[in-house]
Amino acid sequence: MKKTILVVEDELSLSGYLTKELQFEDFDVLVANDGLAAMDMYTAHQNDLLLILLDWMLPKLDGMEVLRRIRKHDQVPVIIMTARDYIGDKVAGLDNGADDYITKPFEIEELLARIRVIQRRAENQLEPNQVYQLDQIVLDTKAHRVTNADVEVQLTHREYDLLHFFLAHPDEVFTRDDLLDQVWGADFLGQQNVVDVYVGYLRNKLATPNAGPLIKTVRGVGYKLRESIANAEN
Repeated sequence: MKKTILVVEDELSLSGYLTKELQFEDFDVLVANDGLAAMDMYTAHQNDLLLILLDWMLPKLDGMEVLRRIRKHDQVPVIIMTARDYIGDKVAGLDNGADDYITKPFEIEELLARIRVIQRRAENQLEPNQVYQLDQIVLDTKAHRVTNADVEVQLTHREYDLLHFFLAHPDEVFTRDDLLDQVWGADFLGQQNVVDVYVGYLRNKLATPNAGPLIKTVRGVGYKLRESIANAEN
């Protein structure tokens, strides 16, 4: 399993601290101190990376532009690190393809917990190939690919994992806490409403005419996958 983490951080004391702590946890660490160096490092090592820890405010090329460029080619997990704590900034990071977001200053234990979630997800991808289908929506675990009416849909890792979980449990209703535990991990330290945000992303990206929302809200409980159009008509 991949164990290399690319740390992109221009504050040398922080990048040095993160390198030491991550190496102590048995990760291989690469470091870039500006956006252009980050792209060079990513290009040279992209097949080896478990994830990227990406600072928002970087010289030469800011973190959001680095993220946009990476997302044109790859869905490697990215955790944004930033001192910006505005909800609009968090949404912007997620919308541009970040898998997670951690606000400085943070405790190393919180960061390690978020990394463990990504590791578990990578381990799950080693399971035997399965193909799930709901009407024209198809998820292929071996290809890590989602299509809607034979058109590939670009999802972040978190969006993919949430869709995968719903498709694997088509007749069940889940609370937000259930989904946080199963998709984000029991040690996730973020806010519960992140589930609502990602359900909204999937509804928008996988909207199908005349089919209703992909994920139904069960009032007072949580969410469930909608029935197929064929089943609903029978």
